[in-house]
Amino acid sequence: MKSIKQGVALAMMLSATMISSAHALTVYTAGPGSLAKSLASGYEKKTGVKVNIFQATTGKVMARLEAEQANPQADVLISASWDTAEDLHHRGWLLPYQSGNADKVPAALKTADYVAQGISALGIVWNSKSGTPEPKEWRDLTEAAFKDKVTTPDPALSGASLDLLIGLQNGLGDKAWTLFEALKKNGMVVSGPNAQAVTPVMQGAKAAVFGAVDYVSYGNIAQGESLKVIFPASGTVIAPRPMMILKTTQHADDAKAFVDYVLSSEGQAMVADAWLMPARSDCAGKTPRCWVS
Repeated sequence: MKSIKQGVALAMMLSATMISSAHALTVYTAGPGSLAKSLASGYEKKTGVKVNIFQATTGKVMARLEAEQANPQADVLISASWDTAEDLHHRGWLLPYQSGNADKVPAALKTADYVAQGISALGIVWNSKSGTPEPKEWRDLTEAAFKDKVTTPDPALSGASLDLLIGLQNGLGDKAWTLFEALKKNGMVVSGPNAQAVTPVMQGAKAAVFGAVDYVSYGNIAQGESLKVIFPASGTVIAPRPMMILKTTQHADDAKAFVDYVLSSEGQAMVADAWLMPARSDCAGKTPRCWVS
């Protein structure tokens, strides 16, 4: 009888263990998809907790988040736009958390509710074999040489592109609208997300991208494409990629551990491998850090 009771107790313990380990962490993230997979795999190996990834453009990620308000699914959100994090903070959707691994993240790249996973920068991406002069400034793309030869990411889909438009408006004032109108008159095409805007330039159908995130093109350049990333001397915008925990999470401890992992040396090395600038100032990246204090 005693052995039967012990067996039942052991079975109950095993059942409870299986149930507690059966859950998965759900992460919604803007690209790059390869980075999301690497981070999920690394975290799973460290913790044994499975990670379900939904990866899409910032616009699609946010639309899904909104649609699921009645039955929230995401535990962790990584966006390509700082403004989305600020919006969710003001709406009270975020769980405050400051990772111990964030001590080397510059103050401008973290708050009590969210922290940068990594950073991209916005610039001009130019095909050096396009037969057009190398642009140095944003306004160069309004010249006749670039008539009908410029693309730009859709700010409704690309969070970083939206950040650029807001940044240029804040920095240039009315001159920003003059620039946008001139680009439109010169035949600039609004494409989909960043990769979709870069593809015709890479293929030679277009000559340049206005407001491309750097990491997409750095990856293409590493594969031998004839592209050049140009940061106008008049100024550009950096796009920190905020990482945050949703207040509705049922797995707060796992979500916090995921944020810790992304900000660990191992996680930040993966961020660098994706051609993003690491958020931590003590972690080396493949791209220059000169515009971040």
